[in-house]
Amino acid sequence: MKEMRFDAAVVGGGAAGMAAALEFAARGLTCAVIEREEQLGGILMQCIHNGFGLIEFNEELSGPEFAERFEEKVRKTAITPLCSTTVIEMEVEGEEKVLSCVSSGLGVIRLRAKAVVLAMGCRERNRGNIRIPGSRPAGVYTAGLAQRLVNIEGYVPGKDVVIIGSGDIGLIMARRMSWVGCKVHAVVEILPYPSGLTRNIVQCLNDFGIPLYLSHLTTNIYGKDRVEGVEITPIENGALMLEKSFKIPCDTVLLSVGLVPENELSKNMGIEINPMTNGPYVDACLMTNIPGVFACGNVLHVHDLVDFVVEEARRAGAFAAEWLAGKRGGKEVRVKAGPNVRYVSPSKVAPARDNKLYLRTLVVKNDAVLEVKLNNKIVRQVKKSHVQPSEMITLTLGQAELEAAASAPDSVLEISIQ
Repeated sequence: MKEMRFDAAVVGGGAAGMAAALEFAARGLTCAVIEREEQLGGILMQCIHNGFGLIEFNEELSGPEFAERFEEKVRKTAITPLCSTTVIEMEVEGEEKVLSCVSSGLGVIRLRAKAVVLAMGCRERNRGNIRIPGSRPAGVYTAGLAQRLVNIEGYVPGKDVVIIGSGDIGLIMARRMSWVGCKVHAVVEILPYPSGLTRNIVQCLNDFGIPLYLSHLTTNIYGKDRVEGVEITPIENGALMLEKSFKIPCDTVLLSVGLVPENELSKNMGIEINPMTNGPYVDACLMTNIPGVFACGNVLHVHDLVDFVVEEARRAGAFAAEWLAGKRGGKEVRVKAGPNVRYVSPSKVAPARDNKLYLRTLVVKNDAVLEVKLNNKIVRQVKKSHVQPSEMITLTLGQAELEAAASAPDSVLEISIQ
């Protein structure tokens, strides 16, 4: 068995993994990036639509173009990319983390590092997760799989399409399937509001005249060998209106019903998982409950923009490098999700420095106020013209706002939407 040793290892070679690895390289540390696909870039490689990089590069790029910018930087450093390599187990041995990997080129590898950054991204929820009744015919795909089939493999999965769920990948695939000559009959959403970004509703549905059925549930999938149609039932005042059910004929169903952080490796390693995000609990330095193991990007919590993924990953890489240099965090304050807030990440802040927080609201609201309380005292109020669950909110809290927590024991920071 081949053994390799580095200062740090990054699991996942997408935008988050490459951004974190570049932070190690900038500080002269050795680093390996482990990627199960044949090349770096992660999910970006199948996202050929534009809209990436508006914050990071101040220009509009496709997914592959965005990934290529980072890959070019990685190739100019001493970072070791290990593509076509899968981590099957992570363990702690003394001060080292041992990653057992299988590689198509190198066989079985044991990779040792003192710090690890988890950047495995997320996966799609499937039909089994949402329990749609009906038979099991061919023609039911997740939207991401359909995206890969069309954009990378060159296959069109069907001609008459219904998309269940209004997540961003599903919205983008509504447009993509229309471009390749398919008829997208509907996008069906159980919630009373869309799950995807407003810009995708406009550009991918409205511009193509694709109906969006809000507050509707898919109650059956018809077909024996191949999908023949779906049954859609309205929801009124929280109740299914079965007498108003209707059928949409189709031969293909795409599921866009949410994303889940890819944390099987994390759980097996003993990392504590936050049930609200399905990602690890992390402190103010983005470190998990296992010292020296950090998390960032969609494996930590599902982001809406890759620009935010990169921003967070840079901080994770920098914090991990500081940890390797022997710098340990000082006092930390617990962060609590208050009224109308689903979660806040990270779950702790450090009063001694500025802190970047990411959160998602539970409500759709105009003229909202983001309220920050420290020990029940308001320290910041931010007016928001509109908030909705699909769009992540970012917030930076400085030392001045947190200085009262430096001396107070058991301080709590609460963030709410009013």
